[in-house]
Amino acid sequence: MAELVFFSGTMDCGKSTLALQMNHNHAARGRQGIIFARHDRAGASTISSRLGLKADAVEVTDGFEFQHYVVQLLSAGGKVDYLICDEANFYAAEQVDQLARVVDELGIDVFTFGITTDFRTRLFPGSQRLLELADRVEVLQVQALCWCGARATHNARTVGGVMVVEGPQVVVGDVAVNQDEVGYEVLCRRHHRRRLTAATARAAALSPDVLPFEQA
Repeated sequence: MAELVFFSGTMDCGKSTLALQMNHNHAARGRQGIIFARHDRAGASTISSRLGLKADAVEVTDGFEFQHYVVQLLSAGGKVDYLICDEANFYAAEQVDQLARVVDELGIDVFTFGITTDFRTRLFPGSQRLLELADRVEVLQVQALCWCGARATHNARTVGGVMVVEGPQVVVGDVAVNQDEVGYEVLCRRHHRRRLTAATARAAALSPDVLPFEQA
């Protein structure tokens, strides 16, 4: 039977890499699929991995309708065995409902990939709906690490290395950015609660209030 599967994890844990690998594995066995993406770091209509892998994708816009898109392809004589849906946390709840109908009514496997919570530790609407509807939720086993070496469980938004907790839910960025750019960093819960990023931790360690030094 077809399934709706949600592969979740923090940023930098290999979700897009796994999505591309799954597409390769299924295609190698003669299955035909479609890759969907939204707000990819490499730009529109693209799915990219931090390891350098990349593939063309169908861009999911605000009004995009999955079921209508797939039915049109099938009606034109096309074959669709599975969907790969990256950055599914950015999908609307209604679009996740459409994916569930693709599974139930068309018998097509849907593999979704995304983070569950935003920089404020609040569920994304798409992720919340996937947690409610998915046949399976798989937490990726490749662990992203906080700067302290502990397992990273939260995504922090940063500006110039300083964690921020206000702003719109969706701002596209990456974990490797220049100073003063909006970026993201994965943190353990303790350091996310303390708003202590790698940059601010280094600054604190160099402070004379933290590390006293002898005057010459």
